[in-house]
Amino acid sequence: MNSTNRRSNKKRMLQAMVVCPFMLTLNLYAGGQTLIFSDDFNRNESQEAKEEIGNGWNTNSKSRAGGNKQVDLRDGAMHIYRHEVADHAVSVTHPAEFKNGSIELRFKLEDEKDSLGLDLADQQLKTVHAGHLFIVRIGTRYIDIIDHKTGGMNLEYHEAKKARQLTPDQKKVLAQKTKRLQHAQKVGAWHGLKIDMAGDTITVFIDGENVGAFSSEGFAHPTKRMLRLSVPKNAVVDDLKIFSRAE
Repeated sequence: MNSTNRRSNKKRMLQAMVVCPFMLTLNLYAGGQTLIFSDDFNRNESQEAKEEIGNGWNTNSKSRAGGNKQVDLRDGAMHIYRHEVADHAVSVTHPAEFKNGSIELRFKLEDEKDSLGLDLADQQLKTVHAGHLFIVRIGTRYIDIIDHKTGGMNLEYHEAKKARQLTPDQKKVLAQKTKRLQHAQKVGAWHGLKIDMAGDTITVFIDGENVGAFSSEGFAHPTKRMLRLSVPKNAVVDDLKIFSRAE
């Protein structure tokens, strides 16, 4: 048995012993949904010098990090790390077209300052900067749910903020577009994450526990077209699934 097979078997055994309790809970929520994409990252790259994620994934490393590698497939997981020359957070993207549904994955944050954002976008929407619709950002001590479509990425607010011309009324509106949930994630440990999207409401589950929800009109955008994993520093991701749910 080669080293790759040994790592794969070890990964499955660890998931069975440790991960299954909350993954089974998460899978219960998948009833009535259609799996439209999944990736367990259990494959090898042909070389180590350049990114070679495969399975339809892309990154912003060429435009934002001088082409330097920022994503590595290792030990059956996707390791994302910002290169020292990068001028922007790492963005790892995959097409995913749906209206209502959910995203499930396992993640690990290896430093107190690490975070992982799940940023949903529609590049065809021209009223927002770069197609941003909303983001759920997981830190080690918090979870932020942010409506970008009707908040800070809406061109009216985005351009006013860049020009430092936000009015008091605009600042008041923007303050209503974010909800912070206080929830600690153990550093260096694997956690299960599920984000459920139903109309104008997003609900977040960590390790099978409902940790909170937030409702905002931008979440109801009819077509989410792209998942962007946003990583300002470092994060590890595994066993990602995207589900679509009929109305």
